[in-house]
Amino acid sequence: MKNILLIAVVTFLGFSAQAQAKKNKNLKYTTEVNGNCEQCKKRIEKAAFGVSGVKTATWDVGTHELTVIMNEEKCSPEDLKKAIAKVGHDTDAVKATETDYQNLHSCCKYERK
Repeated sequence: MKNILLIAVVTFLGFSAQAQAKKNKNLKYTTEVNGNCEQCKKRIEKAAFGVSGVKTATWDVGTHELTVIMNEEKCSPEDLKKAIAKVGHDTDAVKATETDYQNLHSCCKYERK
């Protein structure tokens, strides 16, 4: 009886651990990124594509929304936000350093919150 119970517990734990490890290979993710112009669009999208696992990236100048399709097995939304901040653009969770922000062209300097 103890052996059957032990086997059942081990089997259950194995299945639950396996289910948690599966990640989405085509996660559609949208986040806010500050910027002003087409030059910003090119910079933001280039930074997004520089993150391993990002398949598509489109930043909308009017809404300031970056939409990507990414492989969660290779990257996370946090990785994406850090890469965007590194090129000088604030996201909803990760802010660019003052140095990175100051390196932006004058037309690309948005009002920081």
